[in-house]
Amino acid sequence: MNDTPGWASPGSAPSDGPGDHRQDGPSGDEQGAGPQDSAGQGPQWSKEQPPPAQWSAPSGPPASGPGQPPPPPAPGQGQGWGGQNWGGGQGWGGGQGGYGGPGPWGHGGYGGPPPAAKPGVIPLRPLGVGEILDGAVSTMRAHWRTVLGIALTVAVVTEVLVVLLQGFALNGATTDVLDDPNASAGELTRALGELLGGLGVVLVITLLGTIVATALLTTVTSRAVLGTSVTIKEAWRDARPQVFRLLGLTLLLPLICAAVVFVGTLPGILVAVLGSTDGGIALAVIGGIAGFVVAFWLMVRFSLASPALMLEKQTVRKAMSRSAKLVRGSWWRVFGIQLLATIITQVVASIILVPFSIVAGIVGGDGVAGFLETSGDVGWAFLIISGIGSVVGSTITFPITAGVTVLLYIDQRIRREALDLELGRAAGLHGYGETPGATPGS
Repeated sequence: MNDTPGWASPGSAPSDGPGDHRQDGPSGDEQGAGPQDSAGQGPQWSKEQPPPAQWSAPSGPPASGPGQPPPPPAPGQGQGWGGQNWGGGQGWGGGQGGYGGPGPWGHGGYGGPPPAAKPGVIPLRPLGVGEILDGAVSTMRAHWRTVLGIALTVAVVTEVLVVLLQGFALNGATTDVLDDPNASAGELTRALGELLGGLGVVLVITLLGTIVATALLTTVTSRAVLGTSVTIKEAWRDARPQVFRLLGLTLLLPLICAAVVFVGTLPGILVAVLGSTDGGIALAVIGGIAGFVVAFWLMVRFSLASPALMLEKQTVRKAMSRSAKLVRGSWWRVFGIQLLATIITQVVASIILVPFSIVAGIVGGDGVAGFLETSGDVGWAFLIISGIGSVVGSTITFPITAGVTVLLYIDQRIRREALDLELGRAAGLHGYGETPGATPGS
């Protein structure tokens, strides 16, 4: 084997010279023969021997150089196979020679790939769960002006509209009719329609705010991965062409899931209509559960469509196809990470919102009791104070939710498509990914 630093075989001590074959102790044949062989003569040495000077023991550590082997490990260092160090000397763990000595990978020869470059908030390699969550928080911390500016603006506009709608449309005559036991069927139907319409408007407003925040924060997070910052104006200019497509995607996914659940319950509904009520109800329940499971599976499968649409400038159909491709084989991992992120954001939002709700209840008198009893008689003080709490909570949770989705999308592309090499070049890391032996996606 080639006896050079970085290629020393495990179990062999480094040689002192190119022709060094001397034995430090008796060989296996000599141990049984003693000082003389069976004929009573000394060991038969070859007549062609190098000059004595080349066989003298070194008086000090050999000089290192391009053609010189490394010195032996220092006393006290751990040793592995045949005296080779696995942790910091001659062996496989880093140091002067063997599989950890100087070489093309970092400080050691072949002790493993070099540390991944980290131009931005994440290292350019496959990410762990903690690194994805930390990357989302690091984006908010490193680019707090842009991130919190976007989240705060969207949260304030959304919550102001919701509070006004709740104050004017969901209070007063409409809810009084619903609470009146003497109200006619026509009045109840009209009031219920107004209530559902108001709730639908609230849902649309919240949905639009979430879409705008997601679009802008996706751009910010993608730039943060490269270590570059972006202003709100620049983020909007980059995201604006895709906002309507993102709206279509956001509306399409729930419709698909609702259609799947409806198809699952349809056989039971038909059976119940045709006369077998009990059997139809049972079949509808089973079909609805099966439809819900399929719909949930589809939601996770298409959960990366949003960043694919925004960052790859894809159409809605192609973005859904890209998400399905990236999630294939990693459904449980994607689901687990997103579930964990959802739990974290909901806990954070609750911790923030509960104190505001308590203060709102104290200031508004029976506001909390009225709100919990769905009487609709909620005062403006309660709506405003709880709305402030919602704004604060949304300002913090919007960046985390969007950041986790974007980083999960980037992580899946790194694992499947070696996106880390492209990101390294985009970040200005010259020669990134061109090191001999570098593995794409590592």
